[in-house]
Amino acid sequence: MTKSGLAVVLLSCAVIFMAVGCGQQDQQQGSKATPVPPQAKLTIGVSLLTRTHPFYQELEAGLKDAAAANGYELIVTAGEFDVAKQKDQLQEFIVRKVNAIILAPCDSKSIGTAVKAANDAGIPVFTADIACLAEGVKVVTHVASDNVAGGRLAAQAVAQAINGTGKVAIIDHPEVESVIQRVKGFEEEIAKYPDIQVVAKLSGRGVKDQAFRTAEDILQAHPDVTAIFGINDDSALGALAAIEKAGKAGKVKVIGFDAVPEARAAIKAGKIYADVIQKPNEIGKQTIEAVKTYISGGTVSPTILIPCALFTQQDAL
Repeated sequence: MTKSGLAVVLLSCAVIFMAVGCGQQDQQQGSKATPVPPQAKLTIGVSLLTRTHPFYQELEAGLKDAAAANGYELIVTAGEFDVAKQKDQLQEFIVRKVNAIILAPCDSKSIGTAVKAANDAGIPVFTADIACLAEGVKVVTHVASDNVAGGRLAAQAVAQAINGTGKVAIIDHPEVESVIQRVKGFEEEIAKYPDIQVVAKLSGRGVKDQAFRTAEDILQAHPDVTAIFGINDDSALGALAAIEKAGKAGKVKVIGFDAVPEARAAIKAGKIYADVIQKPNEIGKQTIEAVKTYISGGTVSPTILIPCALFTQQDAL
């Protein structure tokens, strides 16, 4: 996703394996299943957070490419930020007796009852991008960006943008596990700068219109804020619109997360300072590979993390 030779900072050189699963933190050795007979065609139910966002469209493409290469059937749905709808989708997968479920939860805790139902039905569950945080349920593996490290990259970009001094706000989405990790990394890294103060952390729910209203509230409450970190690009673009409406374009720096095309265009134009790049297509492919390994009777690590990178104006030119 980045140009060779340009200033894109890779967080790591390889996929990192950690033990963080959903209610499975003690599962250090990974999971192993009874192999499916070779002649059986696998059917995998997929429920994403949304299918309208470019990030999830790329993730879905990765899922489909890898599934097609292995001859698997995918049933793709999305909760569209509605956890009740997503629970119904998982129940439908259970009724259809799919061989596996891939999930990007709309709510990392509330989805637990549906995951437990899949567990009880003997259907293995895999999470992609967003982990499940419910207690007492089992997820085979979680495949995602290294969001803690990505949050640290975003904080470094903020510090650079405001020369290590100023007031900073975060447009959050705390119901989502990946965002929790992202903000954790950001706050840990920004704390290293004694002259930078985080003055606000408010939810924009990861959507542009809500992030716009949240940013307006931040700008009114903290007129001297110098930078806003949006936990995804809808948050960053919503913040940018509020900043421009307030007549503060260029005075309040914006750092986002995802580097979708609209955000890249804003970075190229100098309207957004930088974005953290994820690799959603790779997340999709790695998730299917994890399903393949598990269903074949192999051992799967509890967590598979994909490196992030920083995208700046230099990379956009």
